[in-house]
Amino acid sequence: MQASVCSLIFTVCTPPCLHIPTFASPCVCTQSLPTASSHVCHLFRTNSFCTPPRLHTPRVSPHHPTRPRELHLPASPAPPRRPISARLAGGCQHGGAQALSERSRRVRSAADEAGGPGAERRERGAISRLRPSLCAPRPGPEASPFPQSAAMKVVNLKQAILQAWKERWSDYQWAINMKRFFPRGATWDILNLAEALLEQAMIGPSPNPLILSYLKYAISSQMVSYSTVLMAISKFDDFSRDLCVQSLLEIMDMFCDRLSCHGRAEECIGLCRALMSALNWLLRCAAFYAEKVKEMLEQVAAEGQMKMCLERLEKMLGSTKNRALIHIAQLEETSSWNTVEQSLLKLEESLNGLSNSTLRSQADNCISLIKSIPTMLSVRSEQLNKTGFPTVHAVVLLEGTMNLTGEIQPLVEQLMMVKRMQRIPSPLFMLEIWKACFVGLIESPEGTEELKWTAFTFLKIPQVLVELKNYPHGDKDFTEDVNCAFEFLLKLTPLLDKADQRCNCNCMSLLLQECSKQGLLSEANMTNLTDKRKADREDAPQLQSAENANIQPNPRLILRAEPTVTNILKTMDADHSKSPEGLLGVLGHMLSGKSLDLLLAAAAATGKLKSFAWKFIKLNEFTKHISTENSKSAPVRALLFDISFLMLCHVAQTYGSEVILSESRPADEVPFFETWMLTCMPEEGKILNPDHPCFRPDSTKVESLVALLNNSSEMKLVQINWHEVCLSISAAILEILNAWENSVLTFESIQKITDNIKGKVCSMAVCAVAWLVAHVRMLGLDEREKSLQMIRQLATPLYGDNTLQFYNERVVIMSSILEHMCADVLQQTATQIKFPSTGMDTIPYWNLLPPKKPIKEVLTSVFTKVLEKGWVDSRSIHIFDTLLHMGGVYWFCNNLVKELLKETRKEHTLRAVELLYAIFCLDMQQLTLTLLGHILPNLLTDSSKWHTLMDPPGKALAKLSVWCALSSYSSHNKGQASARQKKRHREDIEDYISLFPLDDTRPSKLMRLLSSNEEDANILSSPNRSMSSSLSASQLHAVSMRDPLNRVLANLFLLISSILGSKTAGTHTQFVQWFMEECVDCLEQGSHGSILQFMPFTMVSELVKVSTMSSPKIVLAITDLGLPLGRRVAAKAIAAL
Repeated sequence: MQASVCSLIFTVCTPPCLHIPTFASPCVCTQSLPTASSHVCHLFRTNSFCTPPRLHTPRVSPHHPTRPRELHLPASPAPPRRPISARLAGGCQHGGAQALSERSRRVRSAADEAGGPGAERRERGAISRLRPSLCAPRPGPEASPFPQSAAMKVVNLKQAILQAWKERWSDYQWAINMKRFFPRGATWDILNLAEALLEQAMIGPSPNPLILSYLKYAISSQMVSYSTVLMAISKFDDFSRDLCVQSLLEIMDMFCDRLSCHGRAEECIGLCRALMSALNWLLRCAAFYAEKVKEMLEQVAAEGQMKMCLERLEKMLGSTKNRALIHIAQLEETSSWNTVEQSLLKLEESLNGLSNSTLRSQADNCISLIKSIPTMLSVRSEQLNKTGFPTVHAVVLLEGTMNLTGEIQPLVEQLMMVKRMQRIPSPLFMLEIWKACFVGLIESPEGTEELKWTAFTFLKIPQVLVELKNYPHGDKDFTEDVNCAFEFLLKLTPLLDKADQRCNCNCMSLLLQECSKQGLLSEANMTNLTDKRKADREDAPQLQSAENANIQPNPRLILRAEPTVTNILKTMDADHSKSPEGLLGVLGHMLSGKSLDLLLAAAAATGKLKSFAWKFIKLNEFTKHISTENSKSAPVRALLFDISFLMLCHVAQTYGSEVILSESRPADEVPFFETWMLTCMPEEGKILNPDHPCFRPDSTKVESLVALLNNSSEMKLVQINWHEVCLSISAAILEILNAWENSVLTFESIQKITDNIKGKVCSMAVCAVAWLVAHVRMLGLDEREKSLQMIRQLATPLYGDNTLQFYNERVVIMSSILEHMCADVLQQTATQIKFPSTGMDTIPYWNLLPPKKPIKEVLTSVFTKVLEKGWVDSRSIHIFDTLLHMGGVYWFCNNLVKELLKETRKEHTLRAVELLYAIFCLDMQQLTLTLLGHILPNLLTDSSKWHTLMDPPGKALAKLSVWCALSSYSSHNKGQASARQKKRHREDIEDYISLFPLDDTRPSKLMRLLSSNEEDANILSSPNRSMSSSLSASQLHAVSMRDPLNRVLANLFLLISSILGSKTAGTHTQFVQWFMEECVDCLEQGSHGSILQFMPFTMVSELVKVSTMSSPKIVLAITDLGLPLGRRVAAKAIAAL
């Protein structure tokens, strides 16, 4: 009888991983239980052998199907069991009455949950029996039932769980005893407590509720971390056990919507990995039940299970914080993310035959959320409440007015930068480009500027759009966006009518044809748009006047000139010595009318002007060869030299001397014209020394030239080296001028000499005037008369028959060149010289500043007018450029920032920022250095100026600063400063050395540690390791701090970091917040090389303390996730949110 009772007891009470064979005789029973009968009575009396203190379950027979699985005991004998009173004594060495009261309350609560007054009476009896032991003294370490060697801890942990199950400890009893069993230094995550509990709880077909209660208590009391629980759950793969899966999902419900970790960075990265593993587990689970749904017998149950899985997936993925942590894990472990993607594919395949629309919708929602995790930073909303974007307008106007020869790619990237920073929808973006083109075309001065704008609009901008097409546009079709932009443009009928009237043609039709050729418009869309514009033009009869019928419109001429440029370049490649007369005929046709300006404009707009100029330099060099020259070939050679020289001068004055300059080459290989242009040719802002050695050639050559010019007979052309003549003419003019001033020569002699200079080869007159301009600058007011009179004589054309071919055409170009050269000198001396009129403004946008008015007042008034209009016109751009040149970068930037900070209305400040950014494009690099390196630090560190940083002007200044920093850094890294900007004075690096200390002695070991993917995580996240307050991603990327822009950015972020860490708050603190918010708003996904790489890592923890910055997406955006240290910093900041 005793054996059978023992058999029943041990069968029912066997823990999940313990198997004790059924007793066959009393001796076996007495070996296992010394006093079996008394212990049996005790078990039945306390009712503790089958019901845990907080759970009431029915008694189970030995043959019940839910009987726990039988496992074997470990080989070592179990230690002797102590009474429960002794085991509980350790928890109440202080405050026995208080402990009793708390325990009584919890037991009563558990009894109520278990149900029934019987259970409550039994628990009350259990408490009364435990009362004497609650205040017993805590036993010493020797009382622990388990040895404490480190090697046995894991095994002993399982034994402790088994003993707790056998004796039906409550959850808090289990926790107290576990802490007593492992008194010091025990870290439950290292011992894998969560995994051990789940392993024991999930042995049978249904989970063990008592052991699960231990796990839930461990989670609630933070004995185990969320990451270890998630990792333990993700290891369960027997999805056929529905009850076990349900229990695991319930455990996830406890914390998945409030995950957090306040430990070391490595623990936070562990949470990221665990969350990704749990995501993969849920996907596998959902895919398993999706397949089971297809089986008719288990359809209802499988649908229920699948619904639970999808609900947990939605709950997990619905949290931005969770998605951010998974985003970090995806970057940390790409192989694990590949596993997630494979599980996602399996789930999608399993959903194909799913008929339940609710489940299908839930699953699709989860799938889309998972797919958005890798690109969660790139989702951006576009501005839909604006239709005008003055920044785009001004950038296009600036490029068309001042930089036609610039490369296409820098313009494209600048426009894309503006589009991204201001979140402009593509159709409105392209509409603004076309609007700016038509406005520039309408307001451009007649002559060269009009041709330049025509070439820019009809040749360059379609090429710009072709490049824009190559940028990613999401799911949108770029050609449809172009079509939509033209549809919007058609509604601006007054603008189009004005452009048609100016150009004397249907501009829209020509533009549509050009875009169609470039593949930007479909044939159907082009036809549709052309028909609409044709119908609109019928209502504008003034466009069809008879006066303009015979005038060739410039757009058509430009479009024809473009292929002609290619043909001329091929012609110029031929051997000039074989047929110089034929080449001269081609050049003569180029000089007629406005052909030259048309060809140059077309070449400039298509990027062929530099090649065009180089061909003429080679032609000019060819004319040096005079070995076998006769009287017939001498005039041809003289004309080839003269035309090529004049053309190159005209190109340099119209499009900038940088177009002429070739790459660096040895001094003996530098072409003649390049040498002359650099040393002798007057340009805006360039002061020449008339006594420079370049103006003092060999005296014998000068004497022979003076004699040649003073000869009354016709000037000889044979065997004359025109390059030497051009270099010697300056010294010859000086001799002639001295002779005239000393009355050695009469005015009639001077007239004869000047006629000889300009009568055959116009280049001589150009070189002579170039020296005279430099000479006049050095003379007093009363000494200039004869020099200016000589300039007037040289500028007057010679009318007669005794001139070389194409003289009239060459004189027109010469007059234009001389007018440009003399403009500054004539203004300074208040002298007027009438140059031959060509029927057009040869120097547009010159002398725009009003006289006798301080330049600060001019700057203020022009900016105020621009702000009132809402857009920048070409004239204003040139005034700003002149003021920048005159006042300097700091003066210009400082005064415009002051104007911005005066604004108090939000809409005005936003418009001012858009306009100022475009104005700063005049010299973005230097203005950004000044703004970030001088003006902002002064405002942020001077408390007397903090009031100026209030909203809205302070917020607008933060926006402007970020836009300038991003643009400058982007173009600076690609070396895209325009040639016009390169001509300005560059700031010396020494000006910025004090702003950021050079740290060339940074330990290489630290560099290797921080930048390595196989870094020692324990060292990196150790609390003993102090991270430098200035350590940033830029240092790990080895960005050179000798560069001024890098130095200024690093200094600015150090200043921002110190402001965030200081105890003084004010508008300067608010400014920092606006600055960082704008950085995040303008950030490109994956742009690890952005300005934020200069932000110290320690700044992240300070930023998340600001309410508006405590967002997971913001943390992801401001940290460099490409670096292991960046990922750890981000994980720690997000896990603590």
